Amino acid sequence: MMSSNALMTFKSHIDGKNADVSIYHDRVEWARARGMSAKKLTAGLLTGGASLLATGVRSSDAGTEMIPAKSISSVVTKRDGLMYTKVVVVASGNTIEFRVPHDSAPGIKALLTDLVLGKVPAPGQTPPATTPPVQPAAPAPQASTPVEQLRQLAELRDAGILSEEEFAAKKAEILARM
Repeated sequence: MMSSNALMTFKSHIDGKNADVSIYHDRVEWARARGMSAKKLTAGLLTGGASLLATGVRSSDAGTEMIPAKSISSVVTKRDGLMYTKVVVVASGNTIEFRVPHDSAPGIKALLTDLVLGKVPAPGQTPPATTPPVQPAAPAPQASTPVEQLRQLAELRDAGILSEEEFAAKKAEILARM
């Protein structure tokens, strides 16, 4: 029987789309809402709406997916730019990357790791007796050159994640440290 009480919920970017993710004691589920991608909107504007008429407005990537906790074989985190970390879940036949803010990633990884190791009891069960949890060491910040940081910053600005003002402020910060 599948539980309906989520242990954790969060917003993520999966394959370039926003998604609502829920972690349960027995599975990980995510749902992507229907919507229009920036690429589709741009194509529609450039073609005067002709491409939208031809392909339709709805996104085909909408829907839900689920990975059973028992099929997860590993959970890894890796930095993804200045503001995000990818929590990579490897399961039999599937790998999914949840793109989340840096400060959310350790908690998500810890919960998923506990699921894989069987440390999260099913509803109604008592937790197994264990030693006190050891706090994982904070990941060492990746050393990158100021040029790489500026390149990533420009990518964030070009993607519309940072405003021109935010870009200029962060750029000045990086250049001041050189």
